Amino acid sequence: MSGTLTPARIAGCLGLVVLGALTGLAGWLVVDLWFPGGLLLALLAAFGLFLGGRIALGTGLGVGGAAVGWFLSYVLLGVPRPEGDFLLSSSGIGMYVYLLGGTVFAVMCATMRGPLDRPVSAARPAK
Repeated sequence: MSGTLTPARIAGCLGLVVLGALTGLAGWLVVDLWFPGGLLLALLAAFGLFLGGRIALGTGLGVGGAAVGWFLSYVLLGVPRPEGDFLLSSSGIGMYVYLLGGTVFAVMCATMRGPLDRPVSAARPAK
């Protein structure tokens, strides 16, 4: 697939931003709730979102849209409120592993090549 921006591709990317924000919010809630299992569940959800965005749009742009929404929710939930407390706690190693693991998955999905990305050759080797 080519990397041209069409209205459908832009709408898909905006939809992935929203899905990324929802996945980031759900992941943030689950990581602290069920620590070892919740962390794995949140990372698998982020990986599925990034890979699905890559497959749906056919380029790394899908991963970028999903990653922007995912990271934006992570940042907005971690900012202290005017009262001085946090909306959700960010203590513990689980949140750092969630941030680093999600970032690694986003980069991995954005840079991967699928079978449709390879050049097709009409020449076949002689037997």
